[in-house]
Amino acid sequence: MGKDVIIACDFPTKEATMAFLDKFVDERPFVKIGMELFYAEGPEIVRDIKARGHKIFLDLKLHDIPNTVQRAMAVLSRLDVDMCNLHAAGTKAMMEAALTGLTRPDGTRPLLIAVTQLTSTSEERMQQDLLIDRPLEEVVMHYAKNAAASGLDGVVCSPKESPVVHDACGKGFLTVTPGVRFADSAVGDQVRVTTPAQAKELGSDYIVVGRPITAAEDPVAAYRRCVAEFCGE
Repeated sequence: MGKDVIIACDFPTKEATMAFLDKFVDERPFVKIGMELFYAEGPEIVRDIKARGHKIFLDLKLHDIPNTVQRAMAVLSRLDVDMCNLHAAGTKAMMEAALTGLTRPDGTRPLLIAVTQLTSTSEERMQQDLLIDRPLEEVVMHYAKNAAASGLDGVVCSPKESPVVHDACGKGFLTVTPGVRFADSAVGDQVRVTTPAQAKELGSDYIVVGRPITAAEDPVAAYRRCVAEFCGE
């Protein structure tokens, strides 16, 4: 399995999304559809983008009782997405149920990855709001190990956490890493940022890149630069 760059298509409407994707004539980038776009446009936006030949990471972060997640994942699997996710905090039972629902009658399924702790969750907030007294890094690694034990394919994490996750869960356990910026880009609201080249060095399997590509003066050139830095030899 090769590395890949996933573009976060965080647009509010189908029109804005398609106008952006129309810029790509020679490539069909792997794209992420998040809550804003999916809730605005519904499942049809997934079908429309898939029909154009794009791989799709459907980023909805499911978290509910196991039976509900299993049934929801069965619906998402029929949308023919390539990757989807859930919250590891839902427990092993929920993650195992998700895999059952996601697996199609022919045995195929999208990749399933887990969110351990959101990047907006500091150790202080985790302890005060969630009453989790263990160190944040310990909690993240415990959740990652639970995801691996449940049969999931990987986790969303910081590029800087990729080496530790691979050491704990195996090289084949995927790390999907946001928070990537070019060395000469504005940091924006990201606190811990990594360049595509650094993410490659750290062992990330996929990087998720938003504004450095979507807000670039030439998005196609920015995408190609990102692919060259992250996927190049």
